[in-house]
Amino acid sequence: MRDLHVKTRIKPANSANRVKRERKPINWRPLIARGSRFVCGALLVAVAGILCYEGYRFASRVRINVLQLETIEVSKLRHLTRDEVIAESGAKAGDSMLGLRLRRIGEQLAKNPWIEKVQVRRYFPHTLAIEVVEREPVAVVNMGFLYYMDAKGELFKPLTHGDSLNYPVITGVTEDDLTRDPDGTRRSLTAAVGLMGLLQKSQAFSLADVSEIHIDKGFGFTLFTAAGGVPVRLGNDGFDVKLARLARIYGELKGELLAVQYIDLDYHDKIIVKKG
Repeated sequence: MRDLHVKTRIKPANSANRVKRERKPINWRPLIARGSRFVCGALLVAVAGILCYEGYRFASRVRINVLQLETIEVSKLRHLTRDEVIAESGAKAGDSMLGLRLRRIGEQLAKNPWIEKVQVRRYFPHTLAIEVVEREPVAVVNMGFLYYMDAKGELFKPLTHGDSLNYPVITGVTEDDLTRDPDGTRRSLTAAVGLMGLLQKSQAFSLADVSEIHIDKGFGFTLFTAAGGVPVRLGNDGFDVKLARLARIYGELKGELLAVQYIDLDYHDKIIVKKG
């Protein structure tokens, strides 16, 4: 009988009988080739970046040196000076022509009350042209403060030190009128411009003979003569006919104005001359 308690030992197979695996040598050639291509590509990218950067710097230097602002041309002026216009434009010699912001320059200049219109042009390689249309005052409006008025009846500038007072003076208009009744006030001022136009065409009694134009909503327009300050009442309409009627007798009255209290033309067929 077999002794079941006796363990049978199994001998390991002879190591000499094991199948030996051959080790293959590593082929470094593909790895070296791929690495070389990567390094060369990186070098090419770096070189291209350096060339682009240097090219940009060179182009920038050329652009700055070649496209610089050298000349600022300003149109003919009457009230402003060339230096004032250039200073307010913000442009100066040496600025980049490509960097000039023409719209911004125009908006900056348009803030000046003397400037009605402005046009800014750029002429390569070195010139900036500024064309200005100035406002022309035709009268001074006294509203507590003095303002210049243009031919459109627009108040555009308060008078400051050095501004000329050699213009007809318009009175009777207040700042409250401009606020409460801007349309009516504008019509009155426009009518005053038309009245001054008639006086400019007249020879016997002209704008030079008038020192003040007074506007009253109820009574209309009253002129004050430069000699003696005599009131000449015109009313609200028919200025051309009334002034023509005055022109026929003004030559005789001119030497007697110091004795005249007022002249009333606000009639269709007559003139009243009140003497003191």
